[in-house]
Amino acid sequence: MADITIIGGTGFTGSHLAQEAVSRGHRVTSLSRSEPTEPVDGVRYLTGSADEPEQAIEGADVIVATVSPRGDSAGTLGRRYSRLAELADEAGARLVVIGGFSSLRPAPGAPRFAEGDDLPPEFADEARELNAVLEDLIANAPEGLDWVFVSPAATYGAYAPQVDPRGAYRVGDDVALFDADGASFIGAEDFATAVVDEIETPSRRRAQVHFFY
Repeated sequence: MADITIIGGTGFTGSHLAQEAVSRGHRVTSLSRSEPTEPVDGVRYLTGSADEPEQAIEGADVIVATVSPRGDSAGTLGRRYSRLAELADEAGARLVVIGGFSSLRPAPGAPRFAEGDDLPPEFADEARELNAVLEDLIANAPEGLDWVFVSPAATYGAYAPQVDPRGAYRVGDDVALFDADGASFIGAEDFATAVVDEIETPSRRRAQVHFFY
């Protein structure tokens, strides 16, 4: 059993992660700006800013950062996640950052999608901001910090069609992978399963991991 703090635990990804983690017996604390509309039984909910996460991470074994760089949060992830990295290092906690598909590469050694000029305009700023978080972790994370940057499939999120859980997923590194039909997709429940599996049995350290069907 682990003490898991989810920064952004009432959002789409955070709420699914909280549900999955609690169902496995973990102790979960959520920090977000608002109260949950559908609280998950067993989760300790705190309201506050990601700029001051100390109240939520005391005693945490794992800190999961799920803040999306949208609305008021746009342009804030660099300083917020840098601070989380410092606090996680001081606490000896693992830092799990939920990133984006655009931080993956189309082929081994190729530039990441977020480094190109052909991103959809509606996602470009968000993709580049999340990718900057990955770059900062690679270049500047404290030497002793155990971190992992998680990239979901291209089609993932509250906007995507939701499907019944398959109970299975595939794992990659920093190269985007696709199914036999050329699609890149994963449902919310199976993505949450994959992330909690990674928390329980780490497969990557100070590296990127990619979950998809």
